[in-house]
Amino acid sequence: MTQETLTKSIKHWPKSEQPRERLMESGAEVLSDAELIAILLRNGVKGKDAISMARELLSQFGGLRGLCSLDQRELKQVKGLGNAKIAALLCATEIARRQLKEEIMGKNMLRDPKSVMDYLYSSMRDKKNEIFKVLFLNKANCIIGEENLFEGTVDETVVHPREVVKSALEKNATGIVLVHNHPSGRIFPSREDQEITRRLISICNPMGIRVLDHLIVGDNQYYSFNEHNLLT
Repeated sequence: MTQETLTKSIKHWPKSEQPRERLMESGAEVLSDAELIAILLRNGVKGKDAISMARELLSQFGGLRGLCSLDQRELKQVKGLGNAKIAALLCATEIARRQLKEEIMGKNMLRDPKSVMDYLYSSMRDKKNEIFKVLFLNKANCIIGEENLFEGTVDETVVHPREVVKSALEKNATGIVLVHNHPSGRIFPSREDQEITRRLISICNPMGIRVLDHLIVGDNQYYSFNEHNLLT
């Protein structure tokens, strides 16, 4: 890309260098992260084209993961991002998450843990607060639903076992997998994590609901109570 090109708005660039034209000609996979974000932004701001703006955003927030982890309130604090740009970024992130969620529905949790963990990483690892999620399974250990049941502060979540059982019964689930994130990135269970797991097991078992695992999600890693024999 020439220096002359960089000084012009994108619509005046040669067609072969415009992100949307390159996408339509060669496919989205050939575009850089900045070019993909620029297409979502549609245009830049005064004195700055969309690609330059996208590069600044990626640099400021540490790449795609950091940018896509921002919520609406945080995006509104970014200079140059109006409602239309914010909406486009939020929609793109949500579409990606929903696609991963669709992939896990009907999957056997025990036979295909990778796709499940991909979804959990995407939806939970960058949350600022603790989220307590439950995956609901049928007799064949296939996922039939998932739900965020509780949200807490940066380091704790108040979990009500009655709500967990109620949701499982409503979905006709015979098994559940408990999941929560540690915003700190550390994945080892606290004493409270172990206590609530034991309590849920003692309440769910008489109802015919098996607690198959409790997963703690950190920064691209997880801790499994089942793998560490902590469900007995």
